[in-house]
Amino acid sequence: MNLDRRGFLAACSCAGITSALFPGALYTLAVQAQETTGTDQSKPPKITSEMIDQAAIIAGIGPFTEDQKKMMIDGLVDQNGSYKAVRKLRMPNSVQPAYAFHPFPPAAATAREETSSEQTRAAHGWKANPDSKAPSQLDELAFASVSELASLLHSRKITSLALTQMYIARLKRYDSKLHFVITLTEDRALAQAKAADAEIASGKYRGPLHGIPWGAKDLLAVKGYPTTWGAGGFEHQSFDEDATVVKRLDQAGAVLIAKFTLGALAMGDKWFGGRTRNPWNPQQGSSGSSAGSASAVAAGCVAFAIGSETLGSISSPCTRCGTTGLRPSFGLVPRTGAMALSWTMDKLGPITRSAEDCALVLNAIYGPDGHDLSAQPVQFHWNPNLDVRSLRVGYLKHDFDEPEPFKPETPPASETVEDKKGREKREAEGKAAHARRLYDHRYELAALDKLRSMSINLIPLELPKLPYGAMVPLLTAEAAAAFDDLTLSGRDRLLTEQGVGDWPNAFRTARFHPAVEYIQANRARTLAIQQVSALFEKVDIIVASSGGMQLLATNLTGHPAAIVPNGLRGKDAPHPPKVDDGDEDDIGGPGTPVSITFFAALYDDARLAAFAHAYQQATEFNKLHPELGD
Repeated sequence: MNLDRRGFLAACSCAGITSALFPGALYTLAVQAQETTGTDQSKPPKITSEMIDQAAIIAGIGPFTEDQKKMMIDGLVDQNGSYKAVRKLRMPNSVQPAYAFHPFPPAAATAREETSSEQTRAAHGWKANPDSKAPSQLDELAFASVSELASLLHSRKITSLALTQMYIARLKRYDSKLHFVITLTEDRALAQAKAADAEIASGKYRGPLHGIPWGAKDLLAVKGYPTTWGAGGFEHQSFDEDATVVKRLDQAGAVLIAKFTLGALAMGDKWFGGRTRNPWNPQQGSSGSSAGSASAVAAGCVAFAIGSETLGSISSPCTRCGTTGLRPSFGLVPRTGAMALSWTMDKLGPITRSAEDCALVLNAIYGPDGHDLSAQPVQFHWNPNLDVRSLRVGYLKHDFDEPEPFKPETPPASETVEDKKGREKREAEGKAAHARRLYDHRYELAALDKLRSMSINLIPLELPKLPYGAMVPLLTAEAAAAFDDLTLSGRDRLLTEQGVGDWPNAFRTARFHPAVEYIQANRARTLAIQQVSALFEKVDIIVASSGGMQLLATNLTGHPAAIVPNGLRGKDAPHPPKVDDGDEDDIGGPGTPVSITFFAALYDDARLAAFAHAYQQATEFNKLHPELGD
């Protein structure tokens, strides 16, 4: 057969074996064109609209519109750049991909399931406060911690029913302003609250979550109610079984009162019903994608919530809204019944008003369930009285160095009037962002000073220098597979956001990711896991800014993180941009919160929570809350 490579690919397509060969087709076409024209091969190969059409035919997908192809081209070129960054690592054959194959079906995994005995689920370190007093007006408890509410419920100074009704009333009052509710589960909640009161009165106390109202990010299945994933086209979707986390919180006696908003398919804070708002400044979004969970907790409309994180979806809204979040180690909390975005990165965790509350919630939901094969049989025993002075604490030096000066663009020799306007606009935005960064930097330095005042010796560290950004296609490739039907059916047009950085375009672009490069990126991820884990041979806890490269790195490596409030910006803070495009969490503004992040070794979540608890006892920033008005 006298076929060139392109002809061979076409022939294979006719033979029905394209699925194994397609992922590299587009790149191959681009490289062939590069070689034919003698283009500089040190640069990423140019990808054209025609090449996308040809590769799509091989793949059996599409056709794509001209607008869709234009959006895809830049991302595909960037993707090729990622391949080269990973290739520069020159990994030896001994480096394995960062995932494990389990050759047994879910039904065969029951031997791994953790028992749910009272001893296993005991709330280690928590005791009811017998001196707690109920206020004259129940609404005064809106911003109370889970621990405080639990003491009052335990002593029967308040009832779960009254507390539930108070929070439901607040959700209804503030939802029109903050847009954080997708579905109220009122009937279910009132029935659970009445049952909790009856059990507590009879002496059957289940623990500190018994009778406590909470809300779920609406990617968790709840039988009898819609589970919308925040996305157009899924508004009426429902499931016949509760998610494992929902079941476990039911067993703990917690009262589910609402399903909260998330950006469509867990991206950002824009959902099919609008945009969820930041209670500290409703002109801003609450960030995402656990948008409603963080907003509702910050607004005192629920005692705690469950969020999820794949690449910042607990950290970002906690930073914006001034709540406390604990993103657990990957595999600590089972995700059965939760929307899958990335099977190797998705994590479920609590969003609360304190690190102690995070520990109480995490204690109820961790451990294998026999269905999520990534869930690990590890324990969670936290000690709220841990002497943190005994810990080795490091900090990422680069995060706390003075931000580099702003550098304006060098104008080209010939520049059109339109290009000049664009450059000047970018420069103005860059200068404003730099001013905000300089202002917030003082809060990060103050956090280090506070830790030193707690008799903690801080050890400077650096994050391993690896191309973390080049590993992100792992997420988008898995997400595109998770929502394969959405792309193939064309239902992706129902999603609210349709820009270059939004899911419809990301899913289409990911179809062109070669299988070999996916595996190579996973091998690079193995190096990241090894090298980030090696930091914890030197220290027990690491302090970092809440943004930056650590957020990307630790989500890829699966390490746990606690995101805690770190004060409020003053009246002298730079003003935020007029338009919140959702790209940055720390857009600032007077009177809005800042955060700091602590992270720990894999499955050292309990010690992480104890450290965050000690910091909050010393600072009490977690007790600050917004004034909502009416």
